[in-house]
Amino acid sequence: MAKDVLCEVNNCTFWASGNRCSAEQIYVVSHTGETADNSRETDCKTFEPSHQLS
Repeated sequence: MAKDVLCEVNNCTFWASGNRCSAEQIYVVSHTGETADNSRETDCKTFEPSHQLS
């Protein structure tokens, strides 16, 4: 299993310094069914918007 999960979505609750994901689990789904042909056909269901003020 990957030790480091990188994420550039800095408005996510799980975003951490160095573009790291601090979530305990990552849930990724395909929006075309059970398979995907490329990364554009997937979504991270772990994402939760943070409520930090910019």
